[in-house]
Order: sequence, then C-alpha cells, then structure tokens
Amino acid sequence: MADQLDRQQFERTAIAVAATIATHAAHLPPWLTAGLAAAIGLRLFARRRGSATISSWTRVLLTVLLLVVVATRYGNVFGRLPGTALACGLLGLKLLETERTRDARVALCFSGFVLMSSLLFSQALSFSLFVGGVLVLILGALATLQPAPLPTRRPLRADLRIAATLLAASVPLGLAAFALLPRLQAPLWGSRDDGIGRTGLSETMAPGQFSQLMQDDSPAFRVEFASAKRPPNAALYFRTIVLTDFDGTTWTRRFGSDRGVPTPAARGRTFDYTVTLEATDRRWLPALDLPLFAPPGARLDDDQMLIAARPVNQPREYQLRSDVDTHAEPSLDRRERLPMLRLPSGYGPQARALAQRWREQAKDDQGVVRAALAMFRGSFTYTLSPPPLARDSVDDFLFGSRQGFCEHYASAFVFLMRAAGIPARVVTGYQGGWWSGDYLLVRQSDAHAWAEIWRDGSGWQRVDPTAAVSPARVELGAPDANNVQAWFGAEWLREVRNRFDAVNRLWTLSVVQFDAMSQRNLLSSLGISAAAQGDLLLMLSTVLGVAMLLAAAWAMRDTRARRGDALDHAWRGFRARLARAGVDDRAAEGPLDLRVRLHATAPDIARAVDPLVSEYVALRYGTAQPAASRIADLARRLRSVRLPRARRGALRRTGIQVRRVP
Repeated sequence: MADQLDRQQFERTAIAVAATIATHAAHLPPWLTAGLAAAIGLRLFARRRGSATISSWTRVLLTVLLLVVVATRYGNVFGRLPGTALACGLLGLKLLETERTRDARVALCFSGFVLMSSLLFSQALSFSLFVGGVLVLILGALATLQPAPLPTRRPLRADLRIAATLLAASVPLGLAAFALLPRLQAPLWGSRDDGIGRTGLSETMAPGQFSQLMQDDSPAFRVEFASAKRPPNAALYFRTIVLTDFDGTTWTRRFGSDRGVPTPAARGRTFDYTVTLEATDRRWLPALDLPLFAPPGARLDDDQMLIAARPVNQPREYQLRSDVDTHAEPSLDRRERLPMLRLPSGYGPQARALAQRWREQAKDDQGVVRAALAMFRGSFTYTLSPPPLARDSVDDFLFGSRQGFCEHYASAFVFLMRAAGIPARVVTGYQGGWWSGDYLLVRQSDAHAWAEIWRDGSGWQRVDPTAAVSPARVELGAPDANNVQAWFGAEWLREVRNRFDAVNRLWTLSVVQFDAMSQRNLLSSLGISAAAQGDLLLMLSTVLGVAMLLAAAWAMRDTRARRGDALDHAWRGFRARLARAGVDDRAAEGPLDLRVRLHATAPDIARAVDPLVSEYVALRYGTAQPAASRIADLARRLRSVRLPRARRGALRRTGIQVRRVP
C-alpha cells in the first residue's frame, strides 16, 4: 500500500502514544496501566517481526471488554477518572490497528486530546513542562508522517527540532488566547467531584495511614502573613479535620451540627494571613489554630473546622485571622460530652486500667495529662517505620511495640484521656513548614495529628503527645524529625527543592489562578478597562486573523531556490557552478541534453561530468526512493568537480555561450 507506515513512522507514533498514556499513570488503575504498557510493547515487537495485525473481531471484543471493565470499576463512563481511563484504553487499542498513515494521524490527534485532559488533574509547573515535552513528541511524530518527494529516514532530533519550532511559533497565539479568552468564574471541570483526595488527609485515621503521606514531597498549601511578624514554629498548627469516633482501630469524623458557632474573642497573639491551597477535591480548609472567622464560601462548624461550600477542585486562595493563644469556648453539655468520652467495648483493657490508676493518683485532669506525657517521654520511640499492630492497636502500641509516629501517639493519648474521664478528640492537619522568603511552604510531609482535651473554664486545649517523644518534630519540622526515613532527607536536596518552590508559587499565582479578576487587572494595566466578553472575543479574533494573514504570506513567499529535495538541491548547485564557469544555464534543458552539449562544446568538462550525470539520472528517474547515503555521496562528488573559469575568447572558439558574471 502506498500509505503503509514504515518502521520509523510506526515506532515514533507508538512512542508518542505511550508517553501520552504515561501522563495519566498517576490516577489510572494499575491493571490498566500495566495492560496498556504490555499491549504497546507486544505490538512493537510483533511489527518488528512482520506479524499480521490483530483481527477486527478481536479489537471489537477488547473495546467492549474495556467499556464493561471501566463501567464496572467506576459505576459509569462519565467524569474525569472513568473518562480518562476509557480514553487511554481506546488510545492504546487504536495503536493495535495502526498500519496506514491515516491511522497514525488519527492516533496522534487523539493523543493530543488525551494529553490535554491530563491537565484536569494537575497544573503544577513540573507536570506542565512534562506535558509540553510529550506534545513535542506528538508533533515530531506528525512531522515524520508528512509526505515528501523522496521520503528518507530522518534522525529523531530533526523531527523534534521541527516540532519544537512549531510549538515555539504557537507561543504568541497561546499568550493572546490566555490573556483575551473570556474567563469563567469556575473551570468547566469544577462541577464534578470524582472523589480524589489529593491532600492525603481524610475523614479517617488508622495506624500506619500517615506513613506514606509523611514521605510525600508535594506542596499542600502556602501561607503569606500580612506583617513581618511570624508565629513561632511551636505555634504552626494548621487545623484541618477533627476525629471523634473510635471503633478500636480507626478514628472517624462525626458530622457536626450546622448550627453556627460564636466567633471566639481574640485574647492572645493574632495573625492575618493568606492561604493558597492546592487542589484537594475535598472541602477542608486548613487554618492556623485557632481561626476567628470563616472566609467567604466556607463555614466554621462546631468542631472549629473550616468547611468550604464546594470541593476545592482548583487551587484556592482565602484570607484568615487566627489567634494562636485562644481556645474555643463553646459550651460542652451532656449531649456533647458523651461522644468525647465514648470508647469501644472489648478494646484496650490494659490502657483503661492504667488510666484509672492515674485518675486515682492525680489530683486533677492536668495530673493525668502529665502522667501520660511522662510515660511517652520515658520509654517510647518516634519512627516512621513502626511494626504492625495487632487487633487491639492501643494496648499493642502502649504495652508492646512502643514505636510509632504522630497518629499512634495521638490515638493512644486520646484513648487514655477518655478512659480517665477527660473529654478528648483527635485533630489532624499540618504542623510546621519551610520559610521561603515572605511565605511559608507547607508540604504533605508536614501532615500531623495531635489531641485536644476539654478543660472546664478554658474550653478545648491542644496537647501534642508527639512533642513529648520527639521535640524536633515540632521545633525543627518534619524533615529533620524524619531525616533518616525520607528520601529527601539530604539537607542540600531539601534546600534546592524548597528554593524551586518559589518558581512553583509564581506559576500558581500567575497562571493556574488566572481568573476573571486577574484578567481584568491585566487588561487594565494595558489601558483596556471594562472590556465585555464580546470585546475580548473581538480582540482575540483580530489577533488570530492577523496571525493567519502573516502565516499565509510567509507560506506563499517565493521559495524557488528552496524547491525540491536534497537531490535537486545538489544538482541546482552544480548547474550554478557551471554557469559561473561560463556554461549557459538553460532552464528547459535536461541532464542528458546538457551532457550532449558539453560533449560537443567542452569535452574536457564533459569527461569529468559524464559519470555524475549518469548517477543523477539513475537516482532521479531510476529509483523510487534513493538512499540518503547515495544522495549525500553524489552531492559531495558534484561539489568536488573542478570547473576552471574559461576565458571569453577561448569559450567562443569552443562554441560555448558566455554570460557576464558580476
């Protein structure tokens, strides 16, 4: 077939398809990623061996199977997760039937759509650069498919250079569309929640659940304080979720009432700050403990949690004021007190007995708290790699392993407090961070869990039992406390990583969070105020129209000197050298007629040129697809022919026409 893909074209198409699917690997089911990787690998291997393509019936069955599996796995085929899983699967199946140029173009164009859909999950700078690199691969593969008079095997770097040039040429149009395209108040994909909790924090906490989260290096949020005054590290507790119900293994969040809570009165050190929260697909808004009010579009519930009205599907910025010395003072009546004292039956008999002894020996609640912290401080170890716990996790931790991290200590401490008759609950959030100039960077590895106990007359009071075991976790931060376990433990590597976050922050503020208000501010700085959506579309259409006219003028420019392929280019260069030597260049004269004329008028030149003319005719007219090496060899030989400049009189005596060369 005339449009049959050669090996180079197919392999570059397969590489582009595989790279596109790789951009979705983080949220695709492992079985689908592995299956697509195996299918693409086997297809490459089979095509190299010249095996026949998979039958159409087999492809139909695989497509139906993909639809059934995706619908069964997700419940439907709509939404970001099932939609991208289905799209990636169909893209991989398309490669199984790709044999012609048309099939390859369809696969690569669909790859562009699937590639752009990956930005629905992440718009981080590093991921955006990765997407740009994959786009270069797709454009390079499309360049490989372009027809040419003499298709030759080009190196990959040549096609990638063409792709990079095309991508660079599109940057001005992209910037124009970015600045002028009317912005919505919310992105199109923000109306659907597929249940991806990208913060890692959830409504539950069980032993070992935080271990992987504490080694996650991705940013959770950034905090910029309004004044130069900063809270001390020991006060950097960012409250997120309150967990009150315990079944013996897992702590869960109760659904608090929707009654409003009174705004706490500021009695200590207050700080005004702005939080830029990364996309979480959840509704929790971290706040420096204790927030004094809720930002617009959120509420402060009766557990002092900030809950947004909608899931945070895109980075969100909100302003808050917190008092790091104030305790919330809602009333704790009997109905509210009982859930904070409830313990599961049949769990923790040793812990209950220990708490009762402390209660009998202590004069007040603070005595019980001091006894528990003294026990943790004396014989427990902080580690991110504790041994697994048995069914009765509290007793096994307190009287068995005695090794763990924040969630182990918070869970055991709250259990002991409740067993001693003190209302208590678990709070999960973030503690610490890294100062980068004027803002605080808080990463997922800064996730933390602590406890709160109720004190009559004071309200809920924070107690962090982890600080009794590992003071470095609170004073110096998670990287120093987790230094031996975390892959980013090297000081210089952490420093480079944190410095790079300044670039990520600029990207988030300037690009990811570029909304309708940012667009108005940008246009106002350019002298365009109060531009309606119609005006923006008119300006964008004008820019696109001018760009298309310039592109058309460039494409229609006189390129006679560049027409043809490498073989024509070499032959035209040789004819130009003959003209400079005094041999008239006749446009309608073919190579064989030129040889005849040279034999009749300039036999000395004809003897040197004769074999080269024969080689050119053989390559130009006797070979459908001449090898690039033969073309390069002929071009070299044509350039090496010595053509002395003959005198006008001598040339006239030989009958060669002479033209004046300036």
